[in-house]
Amino acid sequence: MAAFFVAITLTGFIPDSLMKVEMVRAGARAPFPLVLHAHAVLMGTFLLLLLAQATLMATGQRGRHMLLGRVAFVLVPVIVVVGIILVPTIYQQVWNAAQAAPPQVQEKLRHLLGFLDNIALLQLRIGILFPVCIALALRARRTDADFHKRMMFLATVLPLPAAIDRISWLPTTMPGGPLATDLYTLLAVSPMFLWDLVRHRSVQRAYLVWLGLFLPFAIAADLLWDTPGWHALASQVLRP
Repeated sequence: MAAFFVAITLTGFIPDSLMKVEMVRAGARAPFPLVLHAHAVLMGTFLLLLLAQATLMATGQRGRHMLLGRVAFVLVPVIVVVGIILVPTIYQQVWNAAQAAPPQVQEKLRHLLGFLDNIALLQLRIGILFPVCIALALRARRTDADFHKRMMFLATVLPLPAAIDRISWLPTTMPGGPLATDLYTLLAVSPMFLWDLVRHRSVQRAYLVWLGLFLPFAIAADLLWDTPGWHALASQVLRP
C-alpha cells in the first residue's frame, strides 16, 4: 500500500510538474514560490517515511520502526503549517497576475480563481482531517497496533487527490464537482480494506472511524462546491 501511494503520487505529479516547469521557462507562468518546493519536499518525505515504517515492521524491525516514528511528531505539524501558508500564496499569485494581465488573459485567470475557491474546500478538508487522523494513529501506537497501522494509511490517502486529480487520463467530474475525487480516494484504500475483509472477515474499527470523519466533509464539499456564498467567503479570506 505504501508503494502504491508513492506510485499514485509520481503518476500524477511528474508529468504535471514537467509541463509547468517548461511553462515557467517559456515565461508562460510565474516561477514556483518557495513554499511550494517546501511542501513538495515535506510530502515526499512523509510518503517515504510511511514506506520505510511499513518495511521495517514487515521485516520484524520493531525497534527501528519506533525510533524512526518519532520523526512524524515533527514532520506532520510542519506539513500542516506549510500547507496553511501554501494555499493563500498560490491564490494570491494568480490574483496578482490577474490584476496585471491583458483583458483576454484576465478572463482566464478569473475562471482559475473561481476554481481555486472550490479547490480550497478540498484543501481545508485535508488540513483538518490529515492531522486529526495522524493524531488518532499515533495515540493508538502502544495500545492498538491494528488501529494504528491502518489509520496511518487512511490518513495518508487524504492528500492523495492532489496527485489523482493530475492524472489526466482518469475520468473525472472536475471542475464541475468533487464526486470523482472522493470516489478515487475510496478506491485508493480499497485494496487494503478488501484484504482485511477477506483475511479477518470483519470490518476493522479504523475504517469506521475514518469514514465517519471523511463522509461529512465530502458531503459538505459537494454541497458548497461552486456556490456564490462559498466563492464570496473563499475569495475574501484568500485574496490579498
